[in-house]
Amino acid sequence: MPVKPFPPTTPLQARLFSNAQQAVAHVKELYEANTAFLREHFQNMANGKTVPQRCVAHYPYAAITTLKRTEIDTRLAFGYVTEPGRYSTTLTRPDLFENYYMEQFAQLLKNHQVPIEIGVSTTSIPIHFAYHDGMHVEGALDPQNLGLMRETFDLPKLTVMDDSIANGTHQPGPGEDAPLALFTGPRVDYSLHRLRHYSGTDPACFQNFVIFTNYQFYVDEFVRISLDIMKKAEDPAAAAYRRQYTALVEPGGFTTFNANISSQAPTGHAVDRLPQMPAYHLQREDNNGITIVNIGVGPSNARTISDHVAVLRPNAWMMLGHCAGLRRAQKLGDYVLAHGYVRDDHVLDGDLPVWVPVPALAEVQRAIEDAVAHVTGLEGYALKSVMRTGTVVTTDNRNWEIGGYSRLVERFNQSRAIALDMESAVIAANGFRFRVPYGTLLCVSDRPLHGEIKLPGMANRFYRQQIDQHLKIGVKAMELMRETGFETLHSRKLRSFSETAFQ
Repeated sequence: MPVKPFPPTTPLQARLFSNAQQAVAHVKELYEANTAFLREHFQNMANGKTVPQRCVAHYPYAAITTLKRTEIDTRLAFGYVTEPGRYSTTLTRPDLFENYYMEQFAQLLKNHQVPIEIGVSTTSIPIHFAYHDGMHVEGALDPQNLGLMRETFDLPKLTVMDDSIANGTHQPGPGEDAPLALFTGPRVDYSLHRLRHYSGTDPACFQNFVIFTNYQFYVDEFVRISLDIMKKAEDPAAAAYRRQYTALVEPGGFTTFNANISSQAPTGHAVDRLPQMPAYHLQREDNNGITIVNIGVGPSNARTISDHVAVLRPNAWMMLGHCAGLRRAQKLGDYVLAHGYVRDDHVLDGDLPVWVPVPALAEVQRAIEDAVAHVTGLEGYALKSVMRTGTVVTTDNRNWEIGGYSRLVERFNQSRAIALDMESAVIAANGFRFRVPYGTLLCVSDRPLHGEIKLPGMANRFYRQQIDQHLKIGVKAMELMRETGFETLHSRKLRSFSETAFQ
């Protein structure tokens, strides 16, 4: 049945809900109606029909008002407000975030015993964000209507997309609600569109456990392992393991389904040219599968992609890539489990000052160490022969070996660093900033301080030998984190004393 748009000139009475499912259903009703209103009038404009002088529709919002302090379970990391008052946030894409919104609403209702208010906000939906498939709206218009579009519809405004809430610098104005979530509706929509652009896949394909890597070799191995999982297994134990994953989705939406579950043939088409940061998704029915993204080289890329993945509220992400080993005792192929970072990359200095520590997270560290032990077959003291725990330096200078060498060596000594790369500290710092559990496992691919420089022949041989094992460790670590449980993984360590209620 077609959705009947709510005329935006007619104010709608906000409604109170004591049931999370009903609250989310109303959010969906408001959102679908208002975006349908925008799409209908935009299509009329594109077809040369008359449209109103202004076509404006607004995001739904959720709010909660508490009049007194509430005693809550002190073990909780989210799901409650810290002080009496009114808190609100704009909402978007309830089709994508339905389960997430359900969980956040349920926690608030349980912890505060007050209703959730759902209504239409005063924040307008940009016409671009009314289309989920990344449609280039300007491309559908002739030059005359292009100018009319800017007068008729609201366009994206960067002023409502900043990260001041996540950064802890947001100060509500007089009479303004305190924030209920880290991200506003427009900020989420912006990132969803950027994710589709950078990764070449629908944001809905992303899973709750994300691996970032800086080499396509890792992606190739991930695809090989995933396609093997999709094959029918005769062994009952192997079949049972494979059935937990439903499909592999590649850039462009090419999808291979699990033969242990169904006989459905692959759908979609593989892309002719990979996007800038291609993503591949080993999916589960509950969305707790594994996504891998090739972010390329450098801290700017690391920040770009993690800025956008963060709005999906993943359960964990980790960096899996190569590094320069800084200690003489390290060998090519050894693993580095980061327990601290020297942030010499500078891309987040304005959002997360360098004096803010980015600590190792026990739940993630244990899962990675256990995964290394499981895959290598080594335990206890023997594990130290292939893995070292220590500080990782992340730099923005790829040619650090030939520029400021003596200064850098001094910094390596002072920080007790054991490895250097260009992405890990950024992924970890953005995990800290956005309250996403994070970890880093690197593999030593060269030792420039000790005469082993990464040259083509040596590098290719190293890649062939090590990537298979390293990738298996990353996948196993994610599976162990999933088994740890949602409540344990999302610990209080990433939350401030004045925190938004949404996870």
